[in-house]
Amino acid sequence: MAKSITVVVIDGHTLTRYGLVGLVAGAGDIEIVGECGSAAEAAVVVAVAVPDVVVLDVALPDGDGLRVAAELRDRYAELGIVVLTSNTEDHVLFRALETGVSAFVCKTAPNVEVLAAIRHASVAACSFTATGLAGALGRRSSIMVGLTLSPREQQVLALLTDGMSVPAIARSMFVSPSTAKTYVARLYEKLGACNRAQAIMTALRLGLIERQLSVPA
Repeated sequence: MAKSITVVVIDGHTLTRYGLVGLVAGAGDIEIVGECGSAAEAAVVVAVAVPDVVVLDVALPDGDGLRVAAELRDRYAELGIVVLTSNTEDHVLFRALETGVSAFVCKTAPNVEVLAAIRHASVAACSFTATGLAGALGRRSSIMVGLTLSPREQQVLALLTDGMSVPAIARSMFVSPSTAKTYVARLYEKLGACNRAQAIMTALRLGLIERQLSVPA
């Protein structure tokens, strides 16, 4: 008899965890070996259960599920990681992809899709799959068409990402504060942003920033 795929569920909603237990109960090749409802408990539960796959939510009560996923990926290279979430916006999907998870699944997906994601993660931990990936890539490409940043705007984006204020940007670029303010305004206009946080998140979503960043206030 083939060994079952062992799974740990990390989700703040008791009903979701209960539902997953019920779902895999009908699948003879999958077994839940641990569960918890918070980011704080995740590392211990995974270390004790040593599962083949972790299924976790993006939004945990005490933290960012994708940050937990990144920490697990750093610690366990062969661990399958399935993100099960109600937030399927493109920028969340791309964050999951960049984090190195194995699968990205909407909580409203058919049961067969959830089970397929778990099975995929158990044999191809480092191979990303998501039903909406092709559409998200298409939307990113269509937005990118015609959007080009000048060298100055690219420099401003990098400095904003580093948390610099407009006066600091002016000093770094050897321009006047009013000129730096104009550069920032033009960048915001191109990205359709009203502030630094929106500009950085949009740039991240469009692939203008290649790594996940903490957004300065």
